[in-house]
Amino acid sequence: MKSKRILALCILLVSIFTTIYGCSLAPKFTKPQPPVPNEWPKGEAYRESKSGEIPAWELQWDEFLQDPRLKSIVAMALAHNRDLRLAALNVERARALYGIQRAELFPSVNLSATASKQRVPGDLSGTGKAVTVEQYSVNLGIAAWEIDFFGRIRSLKDRALEEYLATEEAKRGAELLLVSETSKVLLSLAADKEKQRIARSTLEVQSSVYDLIKKRFDIGLASELDLRRAQSQVEASKSELARYTQAVTLDINALNLLAGKEVPSELLPGGLGDLVPPREIAAGISSEVLLLRPDIAAAEHNLRAANFDIGAARAALFPRISLTTALGTASGELTGLFKGGSGTWSYMPQLVLPIFDARLWAALDATKVQKEIAIAQYEKVIQQAFKEVADALAEKGTIEDQLEAQRSLVEAARRSYELAKARYFQGLDSYLSVLDAQRSLYEAEQGLVNLEWAKLANRVKLYTVLGGKASDHELGP
Repeated sequence: MKSKRILALCILLVSIFTTIYGCSLAPKFTKPQPPVPNEWPKGEAYRESKSGEIPAWELQWDEFLQDPRLKSIVAMALAHNRDLRLAALNVERARALYGIQRAELFPSVNLSATASKQRVPGDLSGTGKAVTVEQYSVNLGIAAWEIDFFGRIRSLKDRALEEYLATEEAKRGAELLLVSETSKVLLSLAADKEKQRIARSTLEVQSSVYDLIKKRFDIGLASELDLRRAQSQVEASKSELARYTQAVTLDINALNLLAGKEVPSELLPGGLGDLVPPREIAAGISSEVLLLRPDIAAAEHNLRAANFDIGAARAALFPRISLTTALGTASGELTGLFKGGSGTWSYMPQLVLPIFDARLWAALDATKVQKEIAIAQYEKVIQQAFKEVADALAEKGTIEDQLEAQRSLVEAARRSYELAKARYFQGLDSYLSVLDAQRSLYEAEQGLVNLEWAKLANRVKLYTVLGGKASDHELGP
């Protein structure tokens, strides 16, 4: 009896060892070559990195952003944003699902206790008399544990691990996107406040001009047409001021939503000039840095998961061996459960060999197609990332030229407006030229604010599309 128990224990240990360290039918994974050039594009729109520019992958977000107020708002968003909280919960769920799948490799040991009492009538008892039968048992056993000789469960476990890692990368991508969106909304708020200031200043100038023309009209030196034109400009300026007042309010609402709570007013900027610009960053020379992006890393994990699906589908074509075993004690009396000679044991292996099941072959074909889909998705993500970086670099390479030209345009428009206004009040020109000059100046000033915003937003965009700095912690359990 003792030798049989030892033999059963040895078989169990060998089965566990085989399950954990046995063969795997998953194909060897080979990472596809990135379907993009090895270097970033070059041309008239691009320029070389300046000295002092730091690669994006060397900077955490709080090193990239330099404005203290912006850092505080981003930290608030990372702590309270609900979308990020959902991403974190998805990671925890994926970790738990991986734990469930991993546990399938090991047998589940259960303790069971049963008691039964049955009256057997005389015509069934064999003795001609009614008897009462009692039975008590306590068993420690394993129920239908699959011995993973061909790696089916191991492949499913590895697939769950890759899905968990992909979810971790998705969370990191959500963090990076939240940093980017919060920064951009704050920059938009600062830009809209600049435009609001310009609109308010324009309204004040237009109102003063209207008052002057009204006085000239009252004494017959100005026509009613000039008066109505001046009045129309005042009303247009009021409309513009109301529009940017609305835009500022909407920006604050968006910022509160991203932050997950109301942002204190002392953290809000008065304009673009109030903000410390983010650091200038370099993209480096090689486009291989794209592989650091969270979305690309997640796509690679999904591709690896599809590869393990093939292994599980292949293993399903081979015999499946399961084991049910129990060791315990049984007695017809409760007091006799643990007396000598009451021990029981059972050992029941089961072999299932697929002979004909067309579904298994169809499932294998489906997993192979799914892997091809995952490869296409992986390559598409890389190509999209390359385009986003190339676009950001092209914008970075040309924004300074645009700003320089726009500043010159603003100065020219301002001088033109002053000359047109002077000529009108000297009676040398009509008020229509003043209107045109004022409109050109207003549009030029608004365009300059847009470009100043675009320059700062481009730095944030470039940091985002380059993937920022990878997490310092190792992913995985």
